[in-house]
Amino acid sequence: MLFDLPDHDTLYQALLDRNAAYDGQAYVGVATTGVFCRLTCPARKPKTENCTFYASVGECIEAGFRACKRCHPLQPMASADPSIAALLAALDERPEYRWSENDIDRLGFDLSTVRRSFKRQFGITFLEMARQRRLRDGFETISDGGKIIDAQLDAGFESASAFRASFSKLLGRAPGRLDSTPMLFADWIETPLGSMITVCSKSQMHLLEFLDRKALKSELAKLDALAKGKVGIGKTQPGEQIKSELDQFFDGVSASFSTPLAYGGSAFAQSVWGELRLIPPGQTRSYSEIAKRIGRPSATRAVARANGANQIALVVPCHRVIGADGSLTGYGGGLWRKQKLLEIEKHYRTTSKENAQ
Repeated sequence: MLFDLPDHDTLYQALLDRNAAYDGQAYVGVATTGVFCRLTCPARKPKTENCTFYASVGECIEAGFRACKRCHPLQPMASADPSIAALLAALDERPEYRWSENDIDRLGFDLSTVRRSFKRQFGITFLEMARQRRLRDGFETISDGGKIIDAQLDAGFESASAFRASFSKLLGRAPGRLDSTPMLFADWIETPLGSMITVCSKSQMHLLEFLDRKALKSELAKLDALAKGKVGIGKTQPGEQIKSELDQFFDGVSASFSTPLAYGGSAFAQSVWGELRLIPPGQTRSYSEIAKRIGRPSATRAVARANGANQIALVVPCHRVIGADGSLTGYGGGLWRKQKLLEIEKHYRTTSKENAQ
């Protein structure tokens, strides 16, 4: 797991040294190129601030990185399993193709075996890997003002119904049912820790979540009801602002977020979220500490529920809340992301006694 890895500086030095002792044990994702590599990769070394280290290939893929074509980090998995090797090669040859279970079957592979193999090695199925790779292209076409048919073609969907179905799975409605004069605008953001979805009005951000968060579908449904169906795709000032602030955060420049937010919870939940934003980067609090700070010392469980209901990731830093015993607790974006965010924020740790209190 990620938190078994050495610290960032140790791994970066191993990358510079091309230390073979870490081969198969650690991988590096490079934000500027969008690829992930073995630490022995012969390519030119990136700057340390552009590197994110992972304990497995699956975490790299889940974070949105593509495999390097020089050091071939997928090769060991492909060599160990012929089905993985064949399907990865097929995906590279036809990234725009709409792969189906029938295609896997025609290639002579057992569907359940392939599903288990990809889940074990990468954390996602082959079909999920292929679908996400294509859908992003279509989403961005619409976001830039393109027509739905162009988005469908850019995403590599020959079938309009298949494109609608995949799009609906992501946003809860087909692209043709998006409002032409929306109140809320969805957009796609790439980060070193994976793809994110943001939903903003023209003046505030309502949602910022990782694409694979299980609660995303229900959160989007609530926003759709709030906007009475007037949800679309497009750029907004808050959406562009949060993209810039996230770039600065992951580049090690700033952990300060000033994008205007719209909270959608109860007064109690909002008090919890407000307290979360007071936790300095690089520090953590327990649920019981948060409960005491908002004047509700017996409401630890309610604080935990409010923490889990937060739908503005990173900006409202629910990842900075841990168990009373210091253990990492549930995080909708995955515990590996929670650990990585806490590691990133060590860079921003403040020594101010005022902020520590």
